[in-house]
Amino acid sequence: MAAYGQLDDYQSQCRQQLLRLRILAGSQDDAALPREFTVEIRDATNAIIAEVEAMSSTALRAAAQHGPQAETFLWARIARLAAAADRAVDAARGQDVSGLRAHLQQFDTLTSAIWTVQHATYGKYPDSSPRRESN
Repeated sequence: MAAYGQLDDYQSQCRQQLLRLRILAGSQDDAALPREFTVEIRDATNAIIAEVEAMSSTALRAAAQHGPQAETFLWARIARLAAAADRAVDAARGQDVSGLRAHLQQFDTLTSAIWTVQHATYGKYPDSSPRRESN
């Protein structure tokens, strides 16, 4: 059961970084993006990917009865998430604010999709609370 608490911690860390990305994307107009901005986008997306990888590994260990197909499916989703992160960083580096926003929206959607897959595959957290359901 300790794994469920870990999964919640990973998801909480992801939510904090996703909020950071939303704030960063919303704070920019169509002016030139500073180099530090690109670094912040890269750092936040890398942090989320690391949390999602750790969360996926924990979920797979906690639900060992699921076969290799579930593992392959999760890792393919993580690869898509990493590709979206790369596109967002490239857009920031290329000063493409509208592209950056679009790629970050896709990154956010893919992150949520991974959580949905984990919940559907491995079940809801046993200690679900109304606070989590409203997020």
